[in-house]
Amino acid sequence: MTAIRQRIAARSLTPGAKLPSIRALAKTMLVSTSTVVEAYERLAAEGAIRSRPGSGFYVSSPLAPLSLAEIGPRLDREVDPLWVSRQALEAGEDIMKPGCGWLPASWMPEAALRRAFRTLARARDATLTDYGSPLGLAPLRQLLARRLGERGIEVPPDQIMLTESGTQAIDLLCRFLLEPGDAVLVDDPCYFNFHALLRAQRAKVAGVPYTPSGPDIDMFAQALAEHRPRLYITNSAIHNPTGATLSPVVAHRLLKLADQSGLIIVEDDIFADFEHTPAPRLAAFDGLDRVIHIGSFSKTLSASVRCGFIAASRGWIEGLTDLKLATAFGGGRLSAELVLMLLRDGSYRKHMEALRLRLSRAMIETSARLKALGIVPWIEPQAGMFLWCRLPGGIDAADIARRALADGAVLAPGNAFSLSQTARGFLRFNVAQSTDERLFAVLERALRQSQAPRDLARQSER
Repeated sequence: MTAIRQRIAARSLTPGAKLPSIRALAKTMLVSTSTVVEAYERLAAEGAIRSRPGSGFYVSSPLAPLSLAEIGPRLDREVDPLWVSRQALEAGEDIMKPGCGWLPASWMPEAALRRAFRTLARARDATLTDYGSPLGLAPLRQLLARRLGERGIEVPPDQIMLTESGTQAIDLLCRFLLEPGDAVLVDDPCYFNFHALLRAQRAKVAGVPYTPSGPDIDMFAQALAEHRPRLYITNSAIHNPTGATLSPVVAHRLLKLADQSGLIIVEDDIFADFEHTPAPRLAAFDGLDRVIHIGSFSKTLSASVRCGFIAASRGWIEGLTDLKLATAFGGGRLSAELVLMLLRDGSYRKHMEALRLRLSRAMIETSARLKALGIVPWIEPQAGMFLWCRLPGGIDAADIARRALADGAVLAPGNAFSLSQTARGFLRFNVAQSTDERLFAVLERALRQSQAPRDLARQSER
């Protein structure tokens, strides 16, 4: 079955093509004719092939789009905002993923999750089968309000709406606040999925250079005057991909500009729990007047347990709730119950305390190993999992990423994060995914292979 699927995917068997006879394929593959009969019958049940009585089996049509994933790494795909996500999510277990944006499964609280699932299995019927309320599980929203208060964000539970994830939160906000053609500001570089989400909303996206203390304020003011944006989407605590932290001075000036121009700010705070000491939050300074604050547990607890939230002004929450009903109806009630359970019993707190220490060690070790190869961090982040690093000698990160992919590692090249395409010499590393000794051998080979043609060119010029 796998052999036939691969031939169809590679187009060596095209729509309408006749498959080898049962006896011929059995002889070629050294299996019994009954094995081939069963394989053909199963493929026919899937719709991949069809039987013509008295004639044989034929490839069904229409043909699915060519799937290079069936025949090898997708080296030919343009390094666009979705390149890293596609490569990392489609990669097999044996592929290293230092370019992905999540923790390894072994770093997650598996034992606590299993205990919570067993407890949840004994919950009353409504918990297991009913839709959740439009705003989401009330006890969890109450707990989130208290947790946000610890970061200086005063918000009552009825101004918090649960979502399936941080990504769904941003998608809902874009649908709610934007019309096609509206301008939106993002950091340059920024999380690459912001680009993809805004493209899906048909927004006009403008980038503002990001510094170690936040967006370049002078360039931000210039972008406000030039583009008159409706929204600005950013990370303030632990910036993705740079690992930088917003300073209080920049936060103050940023909010002053936003107030003068009528700008709405979406503060994506999904990395909040990675911090050792809380950084300034725009939502805390602003009081949720024109800042909308979002969070999620996908990065810290489980990407399979989809649970995020939006904290916003009461007027906006009302409209967002209607939009959530129209697009998703009920929320993920089981996920919310699970998160609540882990927050209440102390499992999450203990997990995060250990995780922060583990990430700190991995940050130091990965930084040292990369520096030894000439790959230098832009800054030394205070917390989190990301290192934003400059490659030596003007080497193109996309070239390194393609070479590494062929060698079993998914990297995150800088221009996937940069709207202006000015980060070709950068890579983002996830330190939690960079503990495999093989990675540094892969990087060394890729750097050497990429540098060789440049050295030859210089010699010929001489």
